[in-house]
Amino acid sequence: MRLDLHEANRLSWNAATVAHNSHKADQAAFFREGGSTLFPEERDLLGEVAGLSLLHLQCNSGQDSLSLARLGAEVTGVDISDEAIGFARRLSVESGIWAQFEREDLFTWFEQAASSRRLFDRVFTSYGTICWLSDLDVWARGIASVLQSRGRFTFMEFHPFAMVFDEKWQPHHDYFNTAPIEEGGVGDYVAESEDGLIPGDKSAGIVGFRNPHRSYEFYWGVGEVVSALIGAGLTLEKMVEFPYANGWRGFEGMRDIGGRRMVPPANMPSIPLMYGLVAVKP
Repeated sequence: MRLDLHEANRLSWNAATVAHNSHKADQAAFFREGGSTLFPEERDLLGEVAGLSLLHLQCNSGQDSLSLARLGAEVTGVDISDEAIGFARRLSVESGIWAQFEREDLFTWFEQAASSRRLFDRVFTSYGTICWLSDLDVWARGIASVLQSRGRFTFMEFHPFAMVFDEKWQPHHDYFNTAPIEEGGVGDYVAESEDGLIPGDKSAGIVGFRNPHRSYEFYWGVGEVVSALIGAGLTLEKMVEFPYANGWRGFEGMRDIGGRRMVPPANMPSIPLMYGLVAVKP
């Protein structure tokens, strides 16, 4: 584990979260008017959540957490960013949708939850999450430790194959990479994705954001994810790959084919841009 790099990422996320939310208009009003930030793919993999306890890992600013709570789940969101959790708590109050939010490094939170014997019916995490974690086996064992028997883990993530390319679709990164990658800080991908990641009204917000804190990413292949979950004692129930990315315009010339589903330019072949899976605790 590299908790020192997790801490560096916490500082970087604190700065980036302010920029991200600056582009979204009145989010509380969006939720009060019935809005949801969930995509159909997540809802399909999650299934019915009404009346169930649901743990949302790396919940960021809580928008998906509140969308899940609106579906009737009893939601607990966990994130390393002070800024994100503070925003999520305010948004819960202002929107009138209840969810519990806890700020902690995820690995530390797993230890605390296990010692307190906290258990959940569902665990969920999505989009750009595991790249911030330094040990996938600790992640998978932590998930297994807080799931009830027959509890389900639902995961949606950008496909690691797509991360081989730079923003101009040129091969740039190794798929098989065991070392952390130092970056210039978490960027303003919300602004770069335009309306792809803003389902409600938008505002100009912070322009030309530059993160003062560097960040560190870890690359995990699909096989490593599946093996970690199986090694933690979970049973893989379903896995699906998608030829589009929900909301995120991470590469040059991406097109919206409807429903904020982003695909490569028309002259490019179809490649996997996103994948999801469901694993069950026996």
